[in-house]
Amino acid sequence: MSEEYLVKYCAPTMAGIKTGSLFSCTYSSREELAADLKAYNAVFMPRGLFLIPLQICQKRVLFYLFRKDRLSADLSNGDVSRILTENGYPSGDYRSCLSRLIRRLKEADGFPHEIGLFLSYPPEDVRGFVENGASHCKLVGYWKVYGDEKKAKRIFREYDRCTCDYRARIRQGAELEKLIVPCAL
Repeated sequence: MSEEYLVKYCAPTMAGIKTGSLFSCTYSSREELAADLKAYNAVFMPRGLFLIPLQICQKRVLFYLFRKDRLSADLSNGDVSRILTENGYPSGDYRSCLSRLIRRLKEADGFPHEIGLFLSYPPEDVRGFVENGASHCKLVGYWKVYGDEKKAKRIFREYDRCTCDYRARIRQGAELEKLIVPCAL
């Protein structure tokens, strides 16, 4: 996996404006996958980010890059916590919630809808998606919006600007580690 690929899908998380990002990529061997994971985490972890595989299939892996401080704060939000509890998640600890998410990904045919809560999606939009069967949304962008359309548009523009900026910088030779906004560990 290239640094440009990472930036394409994770720039807002790297910039500190988003809790986490998902992306999938191919791999040729488990050894290559383990080496990439180790190398990227050597860059990410000192800056408070963590890259973990959520699902490994034949030659394809689903990665989650996240800021544990932000994830812990997000998961302790009352609305988020309620939705997660309704879906069998433990309360409190982000590690336990991630373990449950990994199990849900193995059990489900598609993505469990609550995955959006791990990606900074507003809880009212996650709930709206579930209650409306993914229909009747106000706006489609990084997620389907059922709540505050104006705020979502602002966030979508911020994510787009960040991604465009980071992609340009990485193409110009910027080092990945210099693009990462550090956070509390």
